[in-house]
Amino acid sequence: MTVFAVLLAALAAFGYAFGARLQHGAVHDTMSGRGLGLRSQLLLVRNTRWLFGLICLGSGTALHALALGFAPLSVVQPLGVLALPITVLLNSNDRPGGMSTLPRSSILAVVMSGGGVAAFVFLAVRSATPTSVSSEAAGTAVELVGLIVLLLAAVALVSRGPVRCVSYATGCAVAYGLVSLLLRAVSQQVTAGRLAEVQLWLLLVMGVAVLVGGWLVQHAYASGPPDLVVACLTVIDPLVAVGFGIGLLGEADAVGAWTATGEAVCAAVACAGVFALARYHPDNHNEVPPTVTEGSNRRVTSIDSS
Repeated sequence: MTVFAVLLAALAAFGYAFGARLQHGAVHDTMSGRGLGLRSQLLLVRNTRWLFGLICLGSGTALHALALGFAPLSVVQPLGVLALPITVLLNSNDRPGGMSTLPRSSILAVVMSGGGVAAFVFLAVRSATPTSVSSEAAGTAVELVGLIVLLLAAVALVSRGPVRCVSYATGCAVAYGLVSLLLRAVSQQVTAGRLAEVQLWLLLVMGVAVLVGGWLVQHAYASGPPDLVVACLTVIDPLVAVGFGIGLLGEADAVGAWTATGEAVCAAVACAGVFALARYHPDNHNEVPPTVTEGSNRRVTSIDSS
């Protein structure tokens, strides 16, 4: 069943990538010069491109939810990082020259993010054991996520540029990590034929987390490039979910010291790749060098004075 779950999660990654590209374009088409205001947000729900992106994301989420019912959380969740290279390839089509214009630093950042999570999955598949999600563990996760999301939203509100984008996207990733944990709990009950045991509060919290995450990710799209947003979602989200799996569910109780060290190193490399992408992504820098701009301003000034 683990192999089947991996295939479902890989298909879900394609849905995430296409959905992110479509919604990012729709956000920038509708938002005003002041950013993604309330009026722009209301216009999004009537934008065909944004709605189609929502369908892609919803399809990916459904496939991911199915995968969570057949394999441990720490195995399925990191596979979403496959959406990152797909998004980078799609986003490069919008630039003249395509992938050839993407700086090596950005390519290295993508490799670090994807490779770090892929190596993490390889280690997790060999050592993780399936566990059930208790009500106590779910409640603890809800409290932690609520606090973290509030802090990240506060940081985003007082920041600008890549920092704002990363803060919003990370807040969304943390919220979606909680959704994955709760989906794991519900999926276990559904696949076991215990529909009557599904707790209503789990479904309500999932709905709230999805809405909050969706609101945060739209603001992340408005603040930065789509591949940076996807990088945060596909790296931070699985790390949060895996943290829950290890810390709350005990999925790594049988993991040896060397394997745990390797997983920690892989996680650090993946996170470093996200920060490098935020730092060196070409969309976060002016395309025209400052020296050229200053020279142009001097020429305009001299023409006006003459």
